[in-house]
Amino acid sequence: MAFHLKHHHTSTFKHLRSAAPPPPRGRLRVHAVLGGRAQELIQSGVVTPIPPRDAAEALESRGYTLLDIRPEWERSKARVSGSMHVPLFVEDKDNGPVTLLKKWVHFGYIGLWTGQLFTMINPSFLQQVEEAVPDKDSKLLVACGEGLRSLMAIAKLHNGGYKNLGWLAGGFTRATDGDFPAVEGSEKLEYATIGGASYYFLKVLLLLQAVGKKT
Repeated sequence: MAFHLKHHHTSTFKHLRSAAPPPPRGRLRVHAVLGGRAQELIQSGVVTPIPPRDAAEALESRGYTLLDIRPEWERSKARVSGSMHVPLFVEDKDNGPVTLLKKWVHFGYIGLWTGQLFTMINPSFLQQVEEAVPDKDSKLLVACGEGLRSLMAIAKLHNGGYKNLGWLAGGFTRATDGDFPAVEGSEKLEYATIGGASYYFLKVLLLLQAVGKKT
């Protein structure tokens, strides 16, 4: 059965997305190319989509291991206890003139709003996963914030020989309290991706929602 990749977000996230500047078109094209293969794998049934509400059952009863591929600064805010961590993206620390120019553009266009650092694909991603999980018949439930980066990771893992892959459909932003048995960190899983100016905008929205419920 074909799986349609549609996300349903809360009204809070809709407000955040409508206020946030759109990502550069070039970046969208790169993500689309890298994620396209994974979407084909999901729609063909080769990769299993698992929504957050079913993740605990998949981990406890179906033998999956949760692979968190978010960058460290997102994971540090909130993470599932016992999950494995191998980041797909790492901070680009090159300080050459071209990269510095890109960093300034990134900060002005995206970084200030989202709090995301200027990143590059982790060149050792597959190797690090292989070191942590040498048995490529192992079941891995691949997860990120919103589901896009995990699609890219799934494509890389499948090409690297991992065949029992699951995708956390929609990512941690679709998780609710109780979806995972234990969560560590200072934030809720669904808010861990948010940073920068948008983080404070989120806090204001949550405060307004709380006030609205009391009135």
